[in-house]
Amino acid sequence: MDVKALDLGEDNSLLLVDDDEPFLKRLAKAMEKRGFSVETAGSVVAGKAISTARPPAYAVIDLRLEDGNGLDVVETLRERRPDSRIVVLTGYGAIATAVAAVKIGATDYLSKPADANDIINALLQTGDELPPPPENPMSADRVRWEHIQRIYELCDRNVSETARRLNMHRRTLQRILAKRSPK
Repeated sequence: MDVKALDLGEDNSLLLVDDDEPFLKRLAKAMEKRGFSVETAGSVVAGKAISTARPPAYAVIDLRLEDGNGLDVVETLRERRPDSRIVVLTGYGAIATAVAAVKIGATDYLSKPADANDIINALLQTGDELPPPPENPMSADRVRWEHIQRIYELCDRNVSETARRLNMHRRTLQRILAKRSPK
């Protein structure tokens, strides 16, 4: 696939924050090919330090990092540079938190795995027009699994309370939680 550089304007600075090093390196390389000036961070502490010292025009921040919550980086960046375009990446069971990220200042959020094109579409989206539908939307099984994970997290990972709220047998819920997420 031929990758062309985008017209990003005067400030093409991009901060990538993720603790998955192979993913971080691949994404940084893909974004550099598209014309971004990329800085990477593997932790909340490093992300906040870069956001404070050199607040970028664009940021892609993982929600769950080994040393804390990516929302802390979003807040720091939003304070230092209110016009920054921020996309939050979220893994399993964290869509409710991603919505919270949008409320505190993220431009958008994407479920992992997200490719460079999906991320660029979210970063460069302007106005109220809706972004194009994803090339690979979540399956119905995945949407169900995400919903169950969200309720489970909101119930402080209490299986009995989650089962009650979902009107589901506790053993059935335990079997679902023990399985890997569907594609």
